[in-house]
Amino acid sequence: MTSPASPTPRRSLRAIIDSQGYALTSYISMPGAFSAELYARAGWDAVTLDLQHGLLGYDSAVAVLQAVAAVGVVPLVRLPWLDPSDIGKILDAGVLGVICPMINSAAEAELLVRYCKYPPRGDRSLGPIRAAMLDGDAYPAGANQAVAVFAMVETAVSLANLDEILAVDGVDGIYIGPGDLAVSMGVEPRMEGYHPDVDRAIDRIAQACATHGKIAGILAPNPDAGRRMLQRGFRFLTLSSDARALAAQARGWVTDVRRHAEGLQL
Repeated sequence: MTSPASPTPRRSLRAIIDSQGYALTSYISMPGAFSAELYARAGWDAVTLDLQHGLLGYDSAVAVLQAVAAVGVVPLVRLPWLDPSDIGKILDAGVLGVICPMINSAAEAELLVRYCKYPPRGDRSLGPIRAAMLDGDAYPAGANQAVAVFAMVETAVSLANLDEILAVDGVDGIYIGPGDLAVSMGVEPRMEGYHPDVDRAIDRIAQACATHGKIAGILAPNPDAGRRMLQRGFRFLTLSSDARALAAQARGWVTDVRRHAEGLQL
């Protein structure tokens, strides 16, 4: 089903990175159309609906996609798992990129690509009801190229299989889960100041992505971390989340005013 106006296809994540050298996204983890639209207007290149650890279900995810459509950012999703029904439905709803957790082998990366791509490369079923409304009749022909596919490397097993995963045709990049990677390696998970073993693994992944011509992605919990990760070769950065941004800003306001009040000795 397409709209009669045949709209111009949306810009892809790859096009943004090719144009400016990097892309900035953030997780949308809270349900709510208005908060999602407000957050999407902060200047991101993309927003990533977090269906793995966020509070979004399918219906609330569609409402978020409708809210951010007018903003012009690229809609992405972090999937809950490698499941063809989840992938097909959220692609049909209009997302233009998927980040899939716990991809541990080339075989799993191949399944991920096949679930995301139409034949002949993949097995995705044709029925992009909302995606076609957004992109028009050209959507099915261009979807295989427009939809970005990121495999999450977040275990010692996937790290050992890194080059094989990167060699799978259709994998656009690797997204690091440093917390799960640390746990898998038997060391303390940290948002920053990674354990040396994790830090070395992060550099190894960035270098391997560059060698294979793929995109290296990672979470950067704050702007300083984002700057460091750009310097280390990462070109797809997730700067925290809507929930963390809201909590941090509100906490900062409260702390500042309370500190001022204490100085006044009220």
